[in-house]
Amino acid sequence: MKLSDDEYDEKSNKIIAIILGIVCGLFTAYACSIDLDAACIFIAILVGNILALKVDGIHHIATMASFLIAFIILGFPNFTFLSIVTIIICMVGAIIDEMGNDNEKIYEKSKFLEYFFDYRFLNINHFYYLHQYYFQSDNFFSYISYHFLIFIY
Repeated sequence: MKLSDDEYDEKSNKIIAIILGIVCGLFTAYACSIDLDAACIFIAILVGNILALKVDGIHHIATMASFLIAFIILGFPNFTFLSIVTIIICMVGAIIDEMGNDNEKIYEKSKFLEYFFDYRFLNINHFYYLHQYYFQSDNFFSYISYHFLIFIY
């Protein structure tokens, strides 16, 4: 998604941003359909971004649409009570992260907060859980998908 955002925000190339967003949505949907942990994390990020009002371009809409369509087609994992709790916890982290990132009012309060949100420490836990899953996976495609997701995010 980072590449899509850069194309949209910095280079004003909407077509490339949309294409990259669609690719991101498809790979993310695949990861979510094969693994409950990935589904919890990425659903939390999606909902957190919506609630933090960070969906600010057509590339975000294209990404969400491709993700939702592919996720419905590929199928949902079996969500449990614990997975719903995990989604809520990760969603709160995603909301805090999105509200704090590039927020001048927060940056004025403290250099620590500016550093904290610039380096997106709240998202590190998301990738830690993905990393744990994919390095323990016997599925080579899952391993490759993980590294591709890290690259595009």
